[in-house]
Amino acid sequence: MTKELTRRRVIVSSTDIVEVITEAVPLLEPGEALVEMSVSGMCGSDKAGVHSEHAFMKPPYYPGHEVVGVVVAVADGVDTVGVGDRVTIEPTLVCGHCKPCLHQMENLCENLEFFGCGYREGGMADVFSAPAARLHKIPKTFSDFQAALIEPLATPVHAVRLAGDLAGKTVAILGAGTIGLLTLIAVRRAGAAKIVSTDMLAHKRDLALALGADAVVDAGVEDLAGVVRAELGESADVVFDCVANQATLGEAIKMAVKGGTVVVLGGPRKFASVDLPVIQEYQIRIQGAATYRWEDFDDAVDIIASDDFDAGRFITATFPLPRAAEAFAAIAAGGEVKILVIADRGDR
Repeated sequence: MTKELTRRRVIVSSTDIVEVITEAVPLLEPGEALVEMSVSGMCGSDKAGVHSEHAFMKPPYYPGHEVVGVVVAVADGVDTVGVGDRVTIEPTLVCGHCKPCLHQMENLCENLEFFGCGYREGGMADVFSAPAARLHKIPKTFSDFQAALIEPLATPVHAVRLAGDLAGKTVAILGAGTIGLLTLIAVRRAGAAKIVSTDMLAHKRDLALALGADAVVDAGVEDLAGVVRAELGESADVVFDCVANQATLGEAIKMAVKGGTVVVLGGPRKFASVDLPVIQEYQIRIQGAATYRWEDFDDAVDIIASDDFDAGRFITATFPLPRAAEAFAAIAAGGEVKILVIADRGDR
């Protein structure tokens, strides 16, 4: 057990209010491990959650699902991880016995709880408890920055898996934030012939080019779908909508006409409608992509371990735990790619 009897942890206590509170270190329940946080990433869910705009997660909640740390204690009987192991969490906490769980779709568990997104624990804390079965050991060669990208990369890996064989295909990716850029990495690895990325911000478009996009387009351009199709030289076989609102979904469908697939993996905030006659007559496939499965985590690790993957391109800002509110403000501003909250144990 850690020597500290108390811990600091972040809570989104109400809309736009982020606080750091001090409380007792949690007692371990059966099957759990206690993990000392090293870094905890932020994503679009955090941006939406703090503003009470997330479809399923409202304040108060304890954030931190893209978390990396070191196991400091385990409950009796836990043998999947041990003290000293560096781990990251697969935050989908599944029941294991519902229909999706029994059919290899546990990411759609009917009794799903989500660590760091409404669950009683989140990773933005000095230490946190978590089900040991959901912890993945991190390769010893990985830096904390590399490890922090395993969970976010698993989402695009899963989306690419759902899209089907991309070898030789033309692909458009809407949005060049963390998920959009990691989707680009996964799509390139899957063998796409031509990739066009879009974003409103020039520096994110430049990063997309540096990471392997064949062309980039300003998302604010008139007739976005037409411009993207011109860059591809044809319609898009697959469009990955990493923004997921009414405007991007409409443009994605236009890019995919005829016979293409639109994969929605951005976190939608509101209802969006589609032109149903177009979907039917032009045989457009709309595919939702929700989180990941264990094999997506494994594939993400393999991608990050490759020689041409540079985690430093994605991590654009870090904030120590006591300044978590500033981290939330930074993600709301929209200019950063990946923001990390980092441990500051040296100051304690």
